[in-house]
Amino acid sequence: MAVLSSLLCSSSRLVKASRLRFWELAVCKRISRLSLSVQRCYTSDTSDFLVDHLSSGLERYKDLQRYFSRRLKATYRKFSNIPDHSVVCGHHHMYFIEGDGIYRMDKRQSELEPEQVLNLGQFSEQEKRTGLDNEERKQSFQWTVQRIRLSPREKHLAATLKTNLREEPRCVVVRLGRRNSPPLDPQHVVFTLDKVLSFEWATDEVLFYTTLEGLRCSQVFRLDLTSSGSKIASVYEETHPDVFVEVALSRDRQILSINCSSRTTSEVLLIDLTSLHLEPFLVQPRQPDLLYHVEHWRRRLIILANTGPGQEYQVVQAPLSEPSMVSWVPMFAPGPGTVVKDMDVVGDHCVLVARTPTGELVLIVVPLTHPKEAYTVQLPSWACAITTKKPGMADQRSVLEFLISSPVHPPVPYCLYPEDGLLLSGTKDGSSAENQGTYTTTRLEACNQDGTLVPVTLFHTAPVEGLKQTPLLVHVYGAYGRDLNMEFCPEKRLLLEQGWALAYCHIRGGGERGLAWQRQARVEGKQRGVDDLHACLHHLFSLGVCSPSLTALTASSAGAVPVGALCNRHAHVMRAVTLQAPFLDVLGTMEDPSLPLTLEDREEWGDPVGNPEHRLTISSYCPLHNITPQCYPSILLTAYSGDVRVPLAGVIKYAEQLKNAIHTHFTMKPKSECKPAPNIVLNIQSGANHLGPEDFELMLEEEALKLAFLYTELGLDPPRPPRKRRR
Repeated sequence: MAVLSSLLCSSSRLVKASRLRFWELAVCKRISRLSLSVQRCYTSDTSDFLVDHLSSGLERYKDLQRYFSRRLKATYRKFSNIPDHSVVCGHHHMYFIEGDGIYRMDKRQSELEPEQVLNLGQFSEQEKRTGLDNEERKQSFQWTVQRIRLSPREKHLAATLKTNLREEPRCVVVRLGRRNSPPLDPQHVVFTLDKVLSFEWATDEVLFYTTLEGLRCSQVFRLDLTSSGSKIASVYEETHPDVFVEVALSRDRQILSINCSSRTTSEVLLIDLTSLHLEPFLVQPRQPDLLYHVEHWRRRLIILANTGPGQEYQVVQAPLSEPSMVSWVPMFAPGPGTVVKDMDVVGDHCVLVARTPTGELVLIVVPLTHPKEAYTVQLPSWACAITTKKPGMADQRSVLEFLISSPVHPPVPYCLYPEDGLLLSGTKDGSSAENQGTYTTTRLEACNQDGTLVPVTLFHTAPVEGLKQTPLLVHVYGAYGRDLNMEFCPEKRLLLEQGWALAYCHIRGGGERGLAWQRQARVEGKQRGVDDLHACLHHLFSLGVCSPSLTALTASSAGAVPVGALCNRHAHVMRAVTLQAPFLDVLGTMEDPSLPLTLEDREEWGDPVGNPEHRLTISSYCPLHNITPQCYPSILLTAYSGDVRVPLAGVIKYAEQLKNAIHTHFTMKPKSECKPAPNIVLNIQSGANHLGPEDFELMLEEEALKLAFLYTELGLDPPRPPRKRRR
């Protein structure tokens, strides 16, 4: 259970998650269902549609884009069999997703063919008949299975589905009958709920869920399925506009929590699933700057709260019968510089995912019966991201299963047995020679002008001292207390294999060094993140890593703010920039309370309408409002017409003003040393939302365009095709 995600609020301007599984969706055919190949999308058999690009300056990259499209397909194929946690284990069946629906296999009779329990084509037909307006009818639509939840005795299955044309998911409740019952029989789909985000079963007949209105989750409902019909009742409604609500199940499935979180506060209500009444009760009322999350163990609450030294996270406990803060007893606090990123209760142990002062990921195991005997489990030094598995009903509760990965290293499965302190890998050495590759992970620290040490993670194939002529791609985010996304990405692996170096700058505003790291670059402190990024680049160059003429920056969503601000102040330190769904008009967006995230985001960016100091601060760094005539780097802006998180008008306005500023610069200084002139490329895709296209081919085109843009603008020779082996 990714406990801290609930505290970070999923309605943020988000970085994009890894899309490796798209290869399985679009390319891997159902050769054999018994292989359990996980395919996630179903495309309706309506006519294919062409995405209209309201764009400019793309033609010069087309030939190289086609080349990289082929190379990316080969790279995705190479890593198509990586492990994931998509199989759900019930008492008697294993449930998995394939291209056209959800299937199950009987664990007691493995020789039988898998049985389909939900067909996605059924919902495509419904949409064609009733759900699409005239504009949407012109486009193909894809269904993606997002989550699956089984009721306690496998009587019902609930799943959320999402179409590429809408951001709001749909929840489908299916009655699980005996084998070979017709999967398309309407009586099997017993209920359909629109705009459902999170959902959990309390019993075989009771489902709790939250609804998404715009980008807000503020209500919890209860669905009762009875023999006489169905009934929906409201359970909880949040009145604060900046609070996001979700429901979650404890690992032992005895407690359901209603998590109400803003950027800076938490409030949790619990429902005891062992009682008959299923009525929520409050743990601790929200108070300023208090964040906490709750797990359950033997009628006690294990709470992760920011009540430790420096307002960082520590583990406390309280009786289930007296859950308020006055009853909290400290159990464990990490040492100085080590920050907790996640928590699970596994058997009689609390397992913490933590990041050490050197930036490495470790597991800290706290025996709940003897918390002073806590110990640390070291993970491979290359590990940059960890994903824990939500246990199925038949899974061992005393084992923690998880995947570790890095941007250039595919996920590797591990199992931790806390009772014995035993860590086992799914492979002999924790990896394979092919997956590991011949690269190095180097962790550095750059010193900002205020003395702050900023972590940098560098991936490279040559020694650091030999990287002077190596192209460098720098990644950054730095907002909402979220760590920079460092999950495996085939495009990054391809660049590394082509001789690039990859740098990940963990600037303030993110969460890499704890809650204080975020607080230092919030509202009035936003400029610190920009300064951190500049310090990281200066440090890399001083070590002999690359040079400005071979350096490119890339960012998504809110990560565009420090990049755009750096372009305005220090445009000479980079040659090219790629921005995806970029948040560039901070001032204009935060001035408009009618936009979906403005009120919620005031804790992150400030209130320029009601606070003059906030307005002055935002005006000092806002990328759109600080454009000046100068020689900018070439910039590729990728935006989406269906993006409700980042206003499209701000991206278009930014591109226009940037082009005008560059034109003014060359008019005023026709003999400028900035040769050739930078290219500002605008790529607007219709239909897609903030996370980009869900269609694999469209996603591939987008990524191939980025690579073509980088090679062209950095003046690099196209990479040579891989040699074919001689027979």
